[in-house]
Amino acid sequence: MKKLWKMTALCAALTLAGAAGAETITLNGKNLTMENAWAIASGKADVAIAPEAMNLLEKSHELVMAAAAKGQAVYGLTVGVGLNKDHKLFTADGKLTPEVVAASRAFNYNALRSHSAGVGEMMPENLARLSMVIRLNTLLDGKSGAQARVATLYKDFLNKGITPLIPSEGSIGEADILLASHVGAVMIGEWKASMKGKVVTGAEALKAAGIEPLVPEGKDALAILSNNSVAMAYAVDAARSAQRICDVTPTIYGLSLEGLNGNVAPILPQTIGARPFPGLADAAKDMRDAIQGSYLWSTDASRPLQDPLSYRVTVYGLAEAKRAVKDLEEVIEVQINSTDDNPATILNADEAYRNESSQVANYFIEGKGVKGAIIPSGNFNPLPVALAVQRASLALAHLSHYSVQRTVHLSYDQFTGLTRFLSDPDNKGHAFGAIQKAFMGLHVDNMALAQPVSLYGMPVAGEIEDTMTNILQASKHLLTIDENLFQIYSLETLHAAQAVDLRRMLKNKDLKLSTKTDAFYQAYRAKVPYVKNDRIFTDDIKAGTDLIKNYKF
Repeated sequence: MKKLWKMTALCAALTLAGAAGAETITLNGKNLTMENAWAIASGKADVAIAPEAMNLLEKSHELVMAAAAKGQAVYGLTVGVGLNKDHKLFTADGKLTPEVVAASRAFNYNALRSHSAGVGEMMPENLARLSMVIRLNTLLDGKSGAQARVATLYKDFLNKGITPLIPSEGSIGEADILLASHVGAVMIGEWKASMKGKVVTGAEALKAAGIEPLVPEGKDALAILSNNSVAMAYAVDAARSAQRICDVTPTIYGLSLEGLNGNVAPILPQTIGARPFPGLADAAKDMRDAIQGSYLWSTDASRPLQDPLSYRVTVYGLAEAKRAVKDLEEVIEVQINSTDDNPATILNADEAYRNESSQVANYFIEGKGVKGAIIPSGNFNPLPVALAVQRASLALAHLSHYSVQRTVHLSYDQFTGLTRFLSDPDNKGHAFGAIQKAFMGLHVDNMALAQPVSLYGMPVAGEIEDTMTNILQASKHLLTIDENLFQIYSLETLHAAQAVDLRRMLKNKDLKLSTKTDAFYQAYRAKVPYVKNDRIFTDDIKAGTDLIKNYKF
């Protein structure tokens, strides 16, 4: 589950740089982990580019310019993009004349400007930076054909704190062309960027950092704008939070089960062994470990034979959530370490079908000291990640459902044998009678957000772009589900801790929690005290949410 979060020798290299000993993560287009990407995006590490990756990018650009010199029909290079793929941009006749270069540069400038048309709020700065980390690494895969300077600019923007303002909406999930283009707009000295906490023009940002504006040519504009880096930034963030949800669930569940005086039977190895679904035994073990040493393992004559379903089947929800998040992490790893460029510029390309097909032969190019192929593709389609994101959303929505139902049951005396709404015996007020609306409202949101969105949409761009994945929307949905679940778990913890205190007060003053749940209970009570009388709960809910996000479970 956590393999993507482990630092290994195969991951991007870590070295020490600067007097302060700051980490530098070296990217090569092949081994970027989500952990390292986040370290760069959050400013905890600088970024460097592996020399071999830069050399690959330079050769890729040489191949592109060889195609341009020959006037070979190449999407986004010698002909237009989208429906305008039938518009010839220039005639080279075998030479890169000043007129040809000028025409290429004019097309690139126009492409960056015309595609900068996003809507909505600007991306959070850390996610905008994360999108640049991801695009830099996929550029270094060497199949974009962009100038090497484009990669250098991504690196400089990250290391010197230049963060282009990138709108957060306006993508259908077949490359974030209207959003990622804003990075290129700043590279050419236009648009706006955040720098040292202030919004400045692109020109001002470049000048302050001592950077000359990019003069885009060849496939530069297409490489900058036609990728899924924006959606992937949200997907990575959502996957990180979803993994956190999976990590905290056993302890939250354990404390809730102790508050209920529930049964361990549904998570016993004997029970789980009868249903050998993938990951189920591991999830059950995590849940047993969370209640190791608890009073729940001792017989209690007042304990019901069976608990409500939401307690009995949470193990299935956790197993499926862990499996869904693992699958998501695996496809993200592929996505952020491979090209989504169209066309793909492939050095020394495999020559399969070249000799048998004149059509395939048209894609191959040979220039001075370089050869390969520039091949149209559908590699901009991130469907594997989009589907994995949506499956994770659905799995976490089930965890949401189980949590709200468990919390409802903790409120009712017929299930707990405690006071109604977990009221202190001397409290004549409402206790937790009204608070159920909060977690139920969040869960209703999660139910809606878990609905698939990848099939919605209509043909655009002259109907040539007739399909979509909506991965940006799907990733945002998962991220919101994560945030809602942290709050739902906070509300469950509020109830579970109160139930434990009341059980000690009314049933068993020596009631023993497990090692893990007791440590979490103590940390929670340091932030949120026992509810003796009615009070404003809003700050308590937030305190619990913050604790769950940051506590070392």
